[in-house]
Amino acid sequence: MKTALTIAGSDCGGGAGIQADIKTMTMNGVYAMSAITALTAQNTTGVTGILEAGPEFLRKQLDAIFTDIYPDAVKIGMVSSAETISTIVKALKDYEAKNVVVDPVMVATSGAKLICDDAISALKTELLPLATVITPNIPEAMVLSDCTIESEEDMVAAAKKIYETYHVAVLLKGGHNINDANDLLYQDGGYEWFLGKRIDNPNTHGTGCTLSSAIASNLAKGYNLTDSVKRAKDYISQALMAMLDLGKGSGPMNHAFALSGEFAKEN
Repeated sequence: MKTALTIAGSDCGGGAGIQADIKTMTMNGVYAMSAITALTAQNTTGVTGILEAGPEFLRKQLDAIFTDIYPDAVKIGMVSSAETISTIVKALKDYEAKNVVVDPVMVATSGAKLICDDAISALKTELLPLATVITPNIPEAMVLSDCTIESEEDMVAAAKKIYETYHVAVLLKGGHNINDANDLLYQDGGYEWFLGKRIDNPNTHGTGCTLSSAIASNLAKGYNLTDSVKRAKDYISQALMAMLDLGKGSGPMNHAFALSGEFAKEN
């Protein structure tokens, strides 16, 4: 069985972060492992507390994983400090990690920065160059490219600049009123669009975590990047179309929409 590791924060509400990653990896047919960068107290209405794991303990988690069950792919989610990023980078280099997918969580949809400037700098200079692919949304791509993105042509230009700056494939996620859920993959000096249909579901908590984890799962299984992105988009679309409705805010999607068998049956 192929294996995948998620390095991210815990979402006790279960819709994003480590919990969403593990569900996604399991449903995409790989054995999921986790190294937790922080604990969060959160639900569908917001975050009320964050407790950092600390770089020393994070390194112990990474050592435990890489020295026993070596991951076939690694997904990295929100990392809030430069010290945490440096710890992850050193471990990835020490263990020669492969199929590294980075979801560069830096900017909220509102445009507010979610991590401090020194962490953004460490992300750019240390972590991104180690990635196989990064999955920024449009506000994050604007930070990485120093470009304004207001059209599909702008998306191509920004993805090209990011690719040439960090020498990493870029899956630039659409939306944000620019297109109808169409994503752009820029790699090897060329690009292709992955067309999507916007699904009228207000419960989209954890979509970024889920997409990047699904890509990592498929890379772990030996699919190339193009096929991994396509399969990941198909998975997340079906998870959204299941129309799970939990919580008082923007709820989680149904990661286990395709789960069947004796032990999944309702009473």
